[in-house]
Amino acid sequence: MSAGTAIDRGRLTRLLAEEGAAFAAARPRSRALFDAAQRSLLGGVPMPWMTEWASPHPVYAARAEGSEVWDVDGHRYIDFCLGDTGAMTGHAPATVAQAIAAQVGRGTTTMLPTEDAAAVAEELGRRLGLPFWHFCLTATDANRFAIRLARELTGRPKVLVFNGCYHGTVDEALVQIGADGPVPRPGSIGPPVDPRHTTRVVEWNDPAALEAALAAGDVACVLAEPAMTNIGIIPPEPGYHDQLRRLTRAAGTLLIIDETHTLCAGIGGGTGLYGLDPDFVTLGKPLASGVPAAAYGMSAAVAARISERPSLLKLSDVGGIGGTLAGNALSLAAMRVTLETVLTPEAYRHMLALGAAFAEQVAAVLAEHHVPWHVARVGARVEYGFAPTLPRNGGEALRSEDPELGRFLHLFMLNRGILLTPFHNMALMAPSTTADQVARHTALLVEAVARLWPRA
Repeated sequence: MSAGTAIDRGRLTRLLAEEGAAFAAARPRSRALFDAAQRSLLGGVPMPWMTEWASPHPVYAARAEGSEVWDVDGHRYIDFCLGDTGAMTGHAPATVAQAIAAQVGRGTTTMLPTEDAAAVAEELGRRLGLPFWHFCLTATDANRFAIRLARELTGRPKVLVFNGCYHGTVDEALVQIGADGPVPRPGSIGPPVDPRHTTRVVEWNDPAALEAALAAGDVACVLAEPAMTNIGIIPPEPGYHDQLRRLTRAAGTLLIIDETHTLCAGIGGGTGLYGLDPDFVTLGKPLASGVPAAAYGMSAAVAARISERPSLLKLSDVGGIGGTLAGNALSLAAMRVTLETVLTPEAYRHMLALGAAFAEQVAAVLAEHHVPWHVARVGARVEYGFAPTLPRNGGEALRSEDPELGRFLHLFMLNRGILLTPFHNMALMAPSTTADQVARHTALLVEAVARLWPRA
């Protein structure tokens, strides 16, 4: 059999069983800890997402440094998952560890500002082009707060998102296109209201659908990534962002750009890469090298509209914006040193070069072995998917998914010391990632292809 033909599903099932058995045999300590955790942790994990790895049970981490993770059974992994972007900085960068230790000694939270806050805001403004900022603890919070402000400023009830999007646990975004409008995404737990009352959803890269959805005049904001990343990497088609900005302005709708994943695109994120001019930007995850921290920035025009209504600031906490630990001294100290010493222009040059190399090497493997998949990249983030051509929207990407095949590739890589992001064949480069680590993944991909399509 040769690549390019359909995968033998029976063979794939056997390969999965072999990889599962090998994983279990090599990790008795992780298994014992997972079993013991069943007594106190629902599902045996501190967060449900941790059960979604391809392995029969999670790997228990012992330590992480740079672009590597060690588990409790002594295995060492090249980490291309990087905490699903939360550790895009690499694990435990020394300057951040020192700054965190120093700030803990001075106090972690007081509900008072520190001088780090303005320094971080000014640096984010330089990078992303928006002059005014507030801080919170997660990108989900940043998105929720920006949506609330957009609704208040416009007097409109609805949010528009794109089919297949992901913006954390924002209720309005846990939707997909249904026969009669938006419906809860499969698996959405306890949706609070019918999304037809809160949300419009259209396909990415479809200006006509966007224009039609905005025509009713009831959309407060569009919430979008610069490039879709959670249903696979789907870049904007040429001119799409110009259309998105033109149509939102014409409709009186505010534009929120979620940079949480696309900070990998460069020093200015996707906003800089595509030359965007949003009303709000939201970001989180890698901003403080893994310390919980997030931010939302706003244009001068939006800030002026908010300042005209002092109650929006004075009543914000009881009005649904803020939080006791938001903007705390520890997260701000971590953000400042991360921006100043870790996510530097030099680091981005290194990460982007490795991202390009990773994508080129994967594409070469697919071409040489006639594998009918595609590879996509946004900056330092690369993904290969199971369609022969790059999907142009979330619906197409969803139809190309192959959970069994994806599980095999992840488990195959995991057993040989590579961590990829669960749910995706996605790899992210950190400042500490090396060319040798990229080459190791390439060699294993060749081996995985040979397992899937053995030569007759």
